[in-house]
Formats: sequence, C-alpha cells, structure tokens
Amino acid sequence: MFERRGIGLALMLPATVFIAFGFILPVLILLAGSVQVGGAWSLGHFVEFFSSPLNRDVFWRTFRLGLLVTGVSAVLGYAVALAIVDSSPSAKGRLVGLIVLPLMISPVARTYAWVVILGRTGFLNVALTGIGLTDEPIRILFTETAVFIGLIQLFFPLMVLPLVSALENLPADVVPAARVLGASWFTIFRKIILPLTREGLVVGGTLVFVGSLTAYVTPAILGGSRVLMLETLLYQRVAVANDYASASVIAVILIVMSIATSVLLKRLATARGER
Repeated sequence: MFERRGIGLALMLPATVFIAFGFILPVLILLAGSVQVGGAWSLGHFVEFFSSPLNRDVFWRTFRLGLLVTGVSAVLGYAVALAIVDSSPSAKGRLVGLIVLPLMISPVARTYAWVVILGRTGFLNVALTGIGLTDEPIRILFTETAVFIGLIQLFFPLMVLPLVSALENLPADVVPAARVLGASWFTIFRKIILPLTREGLVVGGTLVFVGSLTAYVTPAILGGSRVLMLETLLYQRVAVANDYASASVIAVILIVMSIATSVLLKRLATARGER
C-alpha cells in the first residue's frame, strides 16, 4: 500500500510543480504587488484606484453587466433547457448540438459577426430603416447594449448545458404528480424544478458570471474605449500607461470577485437544500 502511495505521489509531482510555478506563484506575486507601496504593506493602491470616478464607473459597469448577463441567461436557459429535455431523443441530440456548436467557433470570429450585424450599415440597421422604424441608422456598436448582446451570445451555452444535465436527473414522476394535484406551472417551477436543479444553476451561473467579468475580446471589440470594462481597463493600464500597480489591483479585484461569486452561489445552494 505504501509503495502504491509513493508511486501516486511521484506521478502527481510534475503536475503539482507545474501548477505551483505556473499559476500559484504568479498569483501570489500579483497579490503581493497590489498591497505594497514603497516596500511597505499598504492598501494605498486600492484606495487610489477606487478614489477615481472613472475606475468606480468601470467597476460597477462590469459588475452590473455580469449580473444582468447571468440573470437573463438563467431565465432563457431554463426555457431552452426545458424545451430540450421535453424533446424526442433525436431532436434532443440536434438541439444540444446547436447549443454546443458556437463553443467550437473562436470568440473573435463570433464577436466580429456582431460587428457586421450591429454596425451602422449592418443587417439590423438596414432592416430597421427598410421597414420604416427609423429614418437613420441607430448607434448600437460601442454601447453597453452591444457588449451585453455579445456576452449573452458568448456564454449562454455554458448556462444551458448544466441546466439540461440537472433537468435530466429530475425524478420522472414529480412534475406529473404536481400537475395532477392542481399545481400551476409557476408553482411547479418555483417549488420543484428550481430547488431540484439548483446545482446546475450554480454551475451555470458561476461560469457565466465569472466569464462575463473576465472576458476581454467581446468588450474590447463591441465596447471599445467608450464602454470600458475591468478587463479592457487592465489592458490599457499595462499596454498604454505602463501602470502595473493599478493593473495588479484590477487583476486582484477580478480574482476576488470570481472566487467570492463561486463561494456565494455554492453557499446559497447549500442553504436552500438544507432548508
């Protein structure tokens, strides 16, 4: 037994060393750089960052869009997942394939497709002016609306797939039994489907929210410099201003928000399950 344990530890050693030097050590250096001012430990960089109105606006915009994308993805995700689960086996396979297909396409290509659709001479503006709803093209690109649309399209499959898996594990007789007892669809969803699929919602919500917080390509292309997000602001501070102290603060904020979101959603799901 001890020999097998020693072999297992030896096999784990290369991966452990890689993770330690490739991920943990850089993160620790980043954390240390964000709380050091003049060689002393201090939160001065954080105070300076949040004292700027621009930085506060960028922070709240990122947080707000992340929540909005996650909420809308959850609502639409349940509708799509329920439709997929209620389909025939052959239709279910095709529908899941359509959901997975965008994940096989580069985010850059998917985002530039929205540039073609939402541009002043794009398909949407041509359709709106063609049917007479507007006399001139509407500016959609480089707005929060464009970033929101791009993020929804980018991360929506990550919400649907966990929900489909959770719904498929529901007991087959609970929903029909509730219908026989006279429960409405809203009551069935609130008291049966939602509690029993909370694990899928937690997984999907974590993936979508964290992905929306940390995505760079979509906000950079669809938002540009007019709609800054934390990740695009991070790039500007490093590549343009060479302000590595401020960039480390932004990186720490993104890491903390991602970890806090995962922990909070898991605790909410656990508390609801115990209740």
